Amino acid sequence: MQKEAAIREPLILGHKTYHDVTEDVCRPIEDKAPKMWYILFGIALVIGLYGVGSIMYLLGTGIGVWGLNKTIGWAWDITNFVWWVGIGHAGTLISAVLLLFRQKWRMAINRSAEAMTIFAVFMAGTFPLIHMGRLWVGYWVMPIPNQFGSLWVNFNSPLLWDVFAISTYLSVSLVFWYIGLIPDFATIRDRAKKPLAKKMYSILSFGWSGRAKHWNRFELVSLVLAGLATPLVFSVHSIVSFDFATSVIPGWHTTIFPPYFVAGAVFSGFAMVQTLLLIMRKAMGLEAYIHTKHVEYMNIVIMVTGSIVGTAYITELFISWYSGVEYESYAFINRATGPYWWAYWSMMTCNVVSPQLMWFRPLRRSLLFTFFISIVVNIGMWFERYVIIVTSIHRDYIPAAWSMHFPSHIDIAVYIGTIGLFFVFFLLFARFFPVLALNEVKTILKGSGQSYKESPDYHKHH
Repeated sequence: MQKEAAIREPLILGHKTYHDVTEDVCRPIEDKAPKMWYILFGIALVIGLYGVGSIMYLLGTGIGVWGLNKTIGWAWDITNFVWWVGIGHAGTLISAVLLLFRQKWRMAINRSAEAMTIFAVFMAGTFPLIHMGRLWVGYWVMPIPNQFGSLWVNFNSPLLWDVFAISTYLSVSLVFWYIGLIPDFATIRDRAKKPLAKKMYSILSFGWSGRAKHWNRFELVSLVLAGLATPLVFSVHSIVSFDFATSVIPGWHTTIFPPYFVAGAVFSGFAMVQTLLLIMRKAMGLEAYIHTKHVEYMNIVIMVTGSIVGTAYITELFISWYSGVEYESYAFINRATGPYWWAYWSMMTCNVVSPQLMWFRPLRRSLLFTFFISIVVNIGMWFERYVIIVTSIHRDYIPAAWSMHFPSHIDIAVYIGTIGLFFVFFLLFARFFPVLALNEVKTILKGSGQSYKESPDYHKHH
C-alpha cells in the first residue's frame, strides 16, 4: 500500500491514453512538415552556409583574418569552443544522472537534450580544428605510430587530454542517444505507410520487437551507459578547464576552475535546453508533456548551478586579494575596471543576479520569463568564457605588449554560422526523429498521468 502525496503535480497533462502518446509524438514525423518548419530550416541553412563559407575563406587565407594578435593568441574561437562544450553538458546530465536517480520528469525532455548535446559537441569540435590553421595536419594530434621520426604528442598537455575527453564524450553520448531511440524507431516503423520510410526506420530500429528480453537488455545497457556517462560529464569540462588552469598566466592558474567550469557548463546547458524546448513544445503541440512542472524543475537546477558559479566568482576575487600576488590582483582589478569592464559586468549580471530570481515561484513557473532568462544565461556564459580568456592575457607583464582584441567579421561569421548549423541539425532531428522518448513516457503514464491521478480507481488502489 503505497501512499503518494496529492500535492505532486502530474507530469502528463490531459486525459492521455497510451495510444494518444504514440499519436502525439508520431504526428510531426508522419505528416507533412508545417510551413514554419521550412521557413526556420531555410534561415538556419543560409546562416550555416555563411559560416561554412567563412571557414573556407579562413582556411584559404590563414588565421590572420581573425582578430587575434601576438598578445592575444586565444580569443573568440576558444571562447566559442568552451561555450559549445558547456551547452553539450545538459543532455548527458539530464539523461544519465537523472536516470541513475530515477527521476521521472526527465522522460519528456531527455531525447531533445541528448540530441542537443551531440550537435553542440559537433560545433565545439570545429573550433580547435580551425584554430590549428592547417586543418589537413589535424591527425598529428592523435598518438599514432608515424614515419615522422620523433614527432609524438605531448601527453603532459591538457590540450591533448581535450582531444581524448571530447571524442570519448561524443561517442558515449551518441551511443546513449541512439540506443534510447531504438524502441521509438520500431514504433514508427510499425506505423509507417510509405515503403521507403518503412525500410529506413526498420534499418534504424535494428529488428526491435518489444519482447521482454529486448526491454531487459535495453534497461541494462541504459544503466551501464548512464554509469559511464556520469563521470564523463565531470571529466570533460574539468579537462577543458585544465587548458587554462595548468598555465602560469595570472587569472588562469586557479585551482577552482574544474568544479566551477562543470557547474557553469550544466548551468548554460540547462538554459539552452529551456530555450529549445519552450519553442519546440509550441511548434510540435507537445504542451501536455512538457509543461510548467518540467520548466520549474529545470529552473531549480539553473538556480543551484548559477549560485555555485556566483560563489566561484567571489572565491576567485577573494583569492586574488588573499594570495598577495600583485599580478593576480591586477588581473582581477583589470577585469572589473579595465577596458573590458562591460564584459565582466555583463557576465556578473547574467550569471549571478538573474538565476536568483528563480527563488520566486511565480517567476520560476512562468514560461515567458523562463525563456527570457534562458537566453540571458547563455549570453552571460559566453561572456564568462570571453572574460576569462581575453582579459587575462590582453595585459601581461610587459606594458609594451599590451593589446586589445576586436573580433573581425570572420570571427563573428564563424560563430553565428555554427549556431545556424546547430539549428539545421536540430530541425532535421525534430522532423525525422521522435523528439519525445515516447516509449519511456508511457512507462510513467500510470504513475504520473493526470487522468490516472484523478480517477477514483487510482485512489482506491493507493
